[in-house]
Amino acid sequence: MKRFVKLMLPAVLLASSTVLFAEETAASAPAIQPINVVWTLVAAFLVFFMQAGFAMVEVGFTRAKNAGNILMKNLMDFSVGSIVFFILGFGLMFGESIAGFIGGSKFFLSHAGTADGSGLWEYAFWLFQCVFAATAATIVSGAMAERTKFVSYLVYSIIISAIIYPVSGHWIWGGGWLAGLGFIDFAGSTVVHSVGGWAAMVGAIILGPRLGKYGPDGKPKAIPGHNIPLAALGVFILWFGWFGFNAGSTTSGENLSIGFIAVNTNLAAAAGSITAMFTIWIKSGKPDVSMSLNGALAGLVAITAGCAAVSPVSAIIIGLIAGVVVVLAVELFDFVLKIDDPVGAISVHGVCGALGTLLVGLFAEAKYAGEGINGLFFGGGLKLLGIQALGVVLVFLWVVVTMLIVFTIIKHTVGLRVTREEELKGLDIDEHGMEAYSGFQIFKTQ
Repeated sequence: MKRFVKLMLPAVLLASSTVLFAEETAASAPAIQPINVVWTLVAAFLVFFMQAGFAMVEVGFTRAKNAGNILMKNLMDFSVGSIVFFILGFGLMFGESIAGFIGGSKFFLSHAGTADGSGLWEYAFWLFQCVFAATAATIVSGAMAERTKFVSYLVYSIIISAIIYPVSGHWIWGGGWLAGLGFIDFAGSTVVHSVGGWAAMVGAIILGPRLGKYGPDGKPKAIPGHNIPLAALGVFILWFGWFGFNAGSTTSGENLSIGFIAVNTNLAAAAGSITAMFTIWIKSGKPDVSMSLNGALAGLVAITAGCAAVSPVSAIIIGLIAGVVVVLAVELFDFVLKIDDPVGAISVHGVCGALGTLLVGLFAEAKYAGEGINGLFFGGGLKLLGIQALGVVLVFLWVVVTMLIVFTIIKHTVGLRVTREEELKGLDIDEHGMEAYSGFQIFKTQ
């Protein structure tokens, strides 16, 4: 009997605490239940794990002599970003709206507390939003890889996490003016991915291409990544984490649509990988590994806006389109615009983020998105498509203009790019005083 009591006591205490929490929450905020807190935190942990995915993708797609530098940038994106998002960013994004443009409260998590369920919920919600902010920041790392000063990258990371991302995020997720128009971006194709992608584009333009990327005739030269298996591991980690990214954006474990959202997420990723593979196969004669991996990411980015608003069939179509577009976009930036993006971040996140947001205006259906919300292909006319296009364009302009100012100031103050000698030797040695692969000769001396 004593043994039975010992075995049952923890379960009884757990059940009692759950009931007490639920009763307390019901008195203050009926929608907040323990399962919602648990689900939101689990999703946040999955999205946090995506930082490892981004790090592996970027390391794998670049050269060994810069691996340590890339890992440091991904580490500091989250570390620095967490602090400034706590101090300023979250309040600008989710604070009480000032004219629909910017938040003006909730700085330092001042609204959270342990007195009741509502206050406790704010801690979970903050963590979930914090890992999203870190995702937007780390996208830029890949496009600016192998030639950026570490200190300059830290300055950029602070600014995007504290101001750039939160302001446009407030317009859409914080009760701002775009949300009032009916703009749909459920989990962040524009809010997160396009913001990071367009910032990456501006940074790569101002920074210039890597040494040896373009010959005297202007033709691009391939600079292969040193570890494709590592890049593939990163993509699988990102795919896994994306289930938390999209389904977790319900912030409700009671919401049965999380399974539906996860299915749409998976289907779009699979479709994107397939069409990217076939597109590059037709164009080059080989089913390129790196492009196929980016195709999966393109499908994931594209479905993120409409994952709760479109059917599974539409999710497949969105993924199929994104897989083709990402290949064409990579070639456009590489061959035509001469923008050196070592990992394809601009194409995957900027272009496909905008694409996915626009496609909501075509494929949204009221039975998923909500009463009266239909895209063009389902009898909704051009209204939703027009709203989506407006949001995409204005977020693009916001990011491009602000990041142009930021990177220009950095360039003319602390400096943006390392020296020629440092770039040839590799950033691991001069920027961090170490090698990621100690004992291997992995850099050129001239």
